[in-house]
Amino acid sequence: MASSLKISLQDQLDRITQNTRALVQPERLAFSERTVAELFATGIEERILKPGAQAPSFTLPDARTGKPVHSADLVALGPLVLKFFRGRWCPYCVTELENWRDLAAELRNRGALFVAISPQAPRQNVFMLDQHGLPFPLLSDAGCKVAEQFGLAYTVSPEQRRYYQSILVNIPFNNAGLNYQTATEESWRLPLPGTFIVDRRNTITFAEAHADFRVRPEPADVLAALAAAAM
Repeated sequence: MASSLKISLQDQLDRITQNTRALVQPERLAFSERTVAELFATGIEERILKPGAQAPSFTLPDARTGKPVHSADLVALGPLVLKFFRGRWCPYCVTELENWRDLAAELRNRGALFVAISPQAPRQNVFMLDQHGLPFPLLSDAGCKVAEQFGLAYTVSPEQRRYYQSILVNIPFNNAGLNYQTATEESWRLPLPGTFIVDRRNTITFAEAHADFRVRPEPADVLAALAAAAM
């Protein structure tokens, strides 16, 4: 079954980038490009768990219910799509999750469960659920501890912290309810946007993440990987 999306996710994300370039000062654009290159240069993409690896076990709170969710219970329900995202402040993350919202029926048809994970405080995840009508669970990974196990986590650099502050993106508040003066190192942790498929044996069968936050796997490719794993 082909994806029902009429415009590819990457085309939608590229439009966000183009619109940003038309509105943002050149020096800010240059800084953003440099931080992506610096993150890539750390070798973080080499640390991402690969297909064939066992998925780390975790227990995280569900924003909708407030109850702990155990990864073993999720995997037992069928193939699991895990989507790590940065936060509700990121238009690329919002667009990606809205695409997956629109594919909820296709996921059900494949017997798959979709779960999104971010370092956001539960309250921020609740806002996101309500604002964007997301039908899947959002789990809060404080300090990116689970993202770290999947090879995705990093700490925002001091220079980039000043940049986020200048554009009024308060990551410590979003992640931990803290202001810039009370922010901890943990509250400045973010994941690479990453997508994994985990089968019933807890084995990763699909993995994709990029240091460039503007690049995300196509949902059609993830759905195809789900179909291939079911054969």
